[in-house]
Amino acid sequence: MKKSLIALAVLAASGAAMAQSSVTLYGIADLWVGSAKSTGGSRVTLMESGGVNGSRWGLKGSEDLGGGLKANFDLQAGFAMDTGAAGSATASAFSRQSWVGFSGGFGALRLGRTTTPYDDVSGAADAVFDSALAPANAVFKSTKYSGRQNNMFYYQAPNFGGVSGALSYSLDEKSAANDEVTSVNVTYAGGPLGLHLAFQNQQNSARTYDVDFLRLGGSFNFGMATLKANYGEAKNYQLKGGKTKDFQIGVDVPMGSALTLSASYAKSDDNATAGDASRDGFGVAAAYTLSKRTFLYGGFRHDEDDKGPAAATV
Repeated sequence: MKKSLIALAVLAASGAAMAQSSVTLYGIADLWVGSAKSTGGSRVTLMESGGVNGSRWGLKGSEDLGGGLKANFDLQAGFAMDTGAAGSATASAFSRQSWVGFSGGFGALRLGRTTTPYDDVSGAADAVFDSALAPANAVFKSTKYSGRQNNMFYYQAPNFGGVSGALSYSLDEKSAANDEVTSVNVTYAGGPLGLHLAFQNQQNSARTYDVDFLRLGGSFNFGMATLKANYGEAKNYQLKGGKTKDFQIGVDVPMGSALTLSASYAKSDDNATAGDASRDGFGVAAAYTLSKRTFLYGGFRHDEDDKGPAAATV
């Protein structure tokens, strides 16, 4: 199965619209127009939301409690720019973020619904802007993790010489609607080099599945270009004893202060229930900055699946 996607005439804008005291109203509006074609199918012209960033709006705030301690909250809702609908048919009011917490010299603590440490870094080394045009988001099986969880305890460690990390644990509350998820990351950022390592385990309340996810990635800025690469694994994905291996390599090339070109190749292999399967793809894209809050992007992605339907675009 082959699948191609072309995105043209695309706009994304973000920024704070209003701030009152310690509360900020913020958001991102991201819309793309393009076409997609699968083997044996006709080409379809599409207008969809969230090519680079999921469209969203939210309220966040912080209060100084003294002694370097702050109380914080974030409420964030997703929506579709092309229809105005909620982020998904089952999305609740603030399904992207809904948490309260504290921060200080010890780091930061969140309680509620938020992203996992694994999700926070999983796309950090993906070229082609970690967008719908990025082949990794189409062919990777190890991207099929739960990126947001309910009932979560999340701790972000402070930065020590460029090294930091985060740890989270979410309660399943013995409910089929929730997974029990443990997630951790360790990151390094110093000069031109960036590295991250992340791990996540997720189990449903009935313990009928138990999946481990691993992600190792890095980037290096040579000045004229930034090289990006990552490797991922998913164990017991859809099959007891099953394993998926993914890798991606790409490059971002600045063509001036406003224009950046990016290209990427990604490949994924697994021992699936129907036998060994593999997927690969490539993508190229460009982003042009119009202002601090608005940029245009466009490009092309092609991916292939040697068994079954083509991998879905994330």
